[in-house]
Amino acid sequence: MTAPPYDKPDETLPRRAQIIGTGLIGGSIGLALRRQGWLVTGRDTDSRRTDRALALGALDAVGDDPQAEVTFVATPAGAVVGEARLVLKAGARLVTDVAGIKEPITDALGDYPAFVGGHPMAGSEQEGVEGADAALFEGATWVLTPTEHTDPDAYALLQTVVSSFGADVVAVPPRRHDELVAMVSHVPHLTAATLMNLAAEAGADDATLLRLAAGGFRDMTRIAAGHPGIWPDVVAENRDQIVRTLDQLIAALGAVRRIVVDADRAGLLGLLEHARVARINLPIGAPPVEEMAEIRVPIQDRPGAMAGIVTLLAEIGVNIFNVETVHSIEGDKGVLVLSVDDTTIEVATKSLAARGFHPTVRRLG
Repeated sequence: MTAPPYDKPDETLPRRAQIIGTGLIGGSIGLALRRQGWLVTGRDTDSRRTDRALALGALDAVGDDPQAEVTFVATPAGAVVGEARLVLKAGARLVTDVAGIKEPITDALGDYPAFVGGHPMAGSEQEGVEGADAALFEGATWVLTPTEHTDPDAYALLQTVVSSFGADVVAVPPRRHDELVAMVSHVPHLTAATLMNLAAEAGADDATLLRLAAGGFRDMTRIAAGHPGIWPDVVAENRDQIVRTLDQLIAALGAVRRIVVDADRAGLLGLLEHARVARINLPIGAPPVEEMAEIRVPIQDRPGAMAGIVTLLAEIGVNIFNVETVHSIEGDKGVLVLSVDDTTIEVATKSLAARGFHPTVRRLG
């Protein structure tokens, strides 16, 4: 199945998008789009949520928009495939989702090049569209999971749209995404909830305990305040990766326990220093334009070529801040244009060359 053709939007008219699921994330996407002048239509299984989204300015209208340039499916993970299929079969030009699990969804929608899996790593303790915020994605990582079936134009358009929200876009293969988020999202949430429950149970016998819950405890358990409704689907779909990561965590805590039991001061200092250095070196946002460069990579104009490059660069730590595909008027070749931090040019070009590509570089500063 081929993706519908992309026509350049008429710049005299507002760009159009639709959102399926008008909760916290869907509502925030709507606000972010409307802040940039998009016309946003949306719907939800609960009409009260769409009415509220309309009242709060997250939507311009309720319903479907056959002319939408992009559709965001912002439902719980278990409903994504069904909703995405409906709009894709109706001819939607670009469809993405926001679920925290990717491989089962991309596998089920693999026949649709216009579908690009997505996962914004952003949220809030506030629930529903009442907590929606146009700035929710600023500085957040937004994962895209292209596959060999993904249409390059669909990917490039989505990269541009979500980058315009202030998000840092990272391309990751679907299975690898699920492995990684088990470590950095799913198990941390379960751990925070477990620690919070332990403290709550202890606090039932001693009210002073929770009054002592100061900055460190509050920071560590903050995510336990998130709405629980999305988690049953996520945990069920990513069960194997979550169990594997839980086993690693349990083993690591066992090692910490031995350090404590043995009063191993050197071991404790080593563990804490290693964690401190790793925490300090967590990556931050995009560099200024004068510190960026453009890598142009000639590719075969065929499915899978673009996905292989953007996921390769993500795996070696090269952040891609913008993607554009330039198609050849004749033949089956094209050019993938990637904007990256200029400090990563050497590793990026060497890695691409090692795989038979012939990249050229232009610094933007």
